[in-house]
Amino acid sequence: MKKKITLLALSMTMLFGLTACGDKEDKDTDKTTVETTEEAVNITDSLEILTTVWGTYGADEMFAIMGGDYNNMVNDAPGAFDVSDTESLDSILGVPADGASLIDGAASMVHMMNANTFTGGAYHLSDSANMEDFTAKLKDNIVNRQWMCGFPDTLIIVSIGDEYVVSAFGEAAIIENFKTKLSGVYPMCEVLYEENLAQ
Repeated sequence: MKKKITLLALSMTMLFGLTACGDKEDKDTDKTTVETTEEAVNITDSLEILTTVWGTYGADEMFAIMGGDYNNMVNDAPGAFDVSDTESLDSILGVPADGASLIDGAASMVHMMNANTFTGGAYHLSDSANMEDFTAKLKDNIVNRQWMCGFPDTLIIVSIGDEYVVSAFGEAAIIENFKTKLSGVYPMCEVLYEENLAQ
């Protein structure tokens, strides 16, 4: 009986503690809260998305990656991408110049041996009203580009809330695993496009 009373008291303490935590306001104006009926996820920036997803990979799933842009490259991790470098946005990630004007933040992770095996990008829209326009431009530019060193198999473009977009193209099994990891971390994400590029 004494154990039951102790457990009940601990349960009530935890319940009140969780309720109090839920009432706190997020004073950090740099964070975006993506809300669904089940949960809310705070995203600081595009780099956080790729870093969080990459952190869920097991040792047997990982491959050599580099992140960032040509001037700010990091090894073995995703990196922030300078969105003012529109030429690199296009050549590395497939973001066309007219699409680059619609984002104010980006990050990348690319297979170190062959970008056609895996290239992933995350983007923050400067205006959420541009989601459809940006994703359509991104898709068209990637689908219609002239590939060197073979074609990637699959392209996916995913939205997370109404401000973030994630794209990835590469070998089909690697893209499928990335999509699974992404949806595991951000269950509210929505696949907007999934295209077979190797036709």
